[in-house]
Order: sequence, then C-alpha cells, then structure tokens
Amino acid sequence: MIEVKNARKSFGQNHVLKDVSLHVNDGDVVVILGPSGSGKTTLLRCINFLEKADGGTLTVGDKTVDFRKASKSDILEIRRKTAFVFQNYNLFQNKTALENVMEGLVTARKVPKETARTRAQEALEWVGLADKWDAYPSQLSGGQQQRVGIARAVVLDPEVILFDEPTSALDPELVGETLAVIRRVAKTGITMIVVTHEMAFAQEAANHVIFMDGGVVVEEGSPNEIFVNPKEERTKKFLSRILSSDMYEI
Repeated sequence: MIEVKNARKSFGQNHVLKDVSLHVNDGDVVVILGPSGSGKTTLLRCINFLEKADGGTLTVGDKTVDFRKASKSDILEIRRKTAFVFQNYNLFQNKTALENVMEGLVTARKVPKETARTRAQEALEWVGLADKWDAYPSQLSGGQQQRVGIARAVVLDPEVILFDEPTSALDPELVGETLAVIRRVAKTGITMIVVTHEMAFAQEAANHVIFMDGGVVVEEGSPNEIFVNPKEERTKKFLSRILSSDMYEI
C-alpha cells in the first residue's frame, strides 16, 4: 500500500504540488495523466525522494515518513521498497546491459555478485534481451535500453515500480515493444504507478486513473469513469484534445 497525504513542492515561486494526496492499494496499476507542467513527474520523483517535497507524508507498506523531515535512513528504506523507470533510461554508458541490471543488487542490496548475475540474466531474458547481456547502451535501440531499465527495476523485487513516461523518448515504432513489457509487468501483480500519455495503455492496463493539472488532483476514478464519463470540465477538455469525441460523453 502507498499513501501520499498533502504533498507540497515548490521551485522558487512555482508551486508544483499543492496538497496532493493519493492512495494506492497493493497490486494496483495506477496511471497518472495530465498536461505538461501539471506536477505528475514531480510527484513520482518525490515518492522516490529524487526530489524532496516541502511537506506532507508518505507511507509505503509499513513505513511512514514526513517528506520534509525524512532522514537518510528513512529515504534509504523507502528506496529499498521502490524502483524507478526513467523516461531517458538513465543507464550507465560504460556498463553492459547485464552490469546495469546487476548494479542495484550489488551496490544497494549487497547481493553477492554471482547471485546478482544470475538474477540479472533471468530479468533480461524475461524482458526479451537474453541475447544482449554483453551489449553496451550505445549498441542498443531506445526500446531495448528502456527494457534494460525495466529489468533493472523488476530484478529488485520492489513493493512498487514507478514509471516516468517510459515511452516518451522512444521513436513511435519502438513504443509497442516497451508497452508490451510493461503490460507483462502489470500482470505479475506488482504495484505500479505510471505517468504516461499512452491513453490506450491507460484504458487497458490501469485499474485506477488520476488526472492532474496545476499541481492538484482534478479527478480520479476507474478507466471507465475517466475516459467514458469524466465529470470535471478540465478533464473533458484534456481528453478532447487526445481522444475522438465519440469515446466519452460530455
């Protein structure tokens, strides 16, 4: 279970998160939608303490912390329960695909190298990259690099995986293969929070959808409630720019 209560974050005079709260049950696949600048990515980064929120609380499993007062040990404990898939891959360019997937196990989890190697090989095989263990990021397509990033997250066996627009940096023809792997992750039952603009994926894979704008949660509900019959005018306007008008009622 993940719960965020009254998360606040500002960059100077720019108030990016304004008392944002959300609740995610174990096994949920939550998709967060919204226009650029709505606070989606900032919220995700605050959950993993890649950004430190100015206020509010975070609960992951049995661990609750105050965003502003969280100690280094608090942050480490939260990060051990979470994994992050970045939109720009964030792979070590001087390490092979296998070494990239092993890194978190060896460095953060202190798993013996041989055990980490075996687990990393299994994770790469699971995402369809059994033949790319020794390839460096520069030798991989964008879709393959993102699949390495997903393997790196999955191998940690986290309580939740956070996906930050995982297909936004990909060429259109590479989006499908990455979404297929993310769908496969979703079917394992792991808790996922996904920031994305892929509407078809959100409708198919999510069991809960959150629409954010201006640093607040405007509306949330099931995919059917958000895509077929949104209640808030701001949600309707956002969807009308992306979906054909006959896909939801106004």
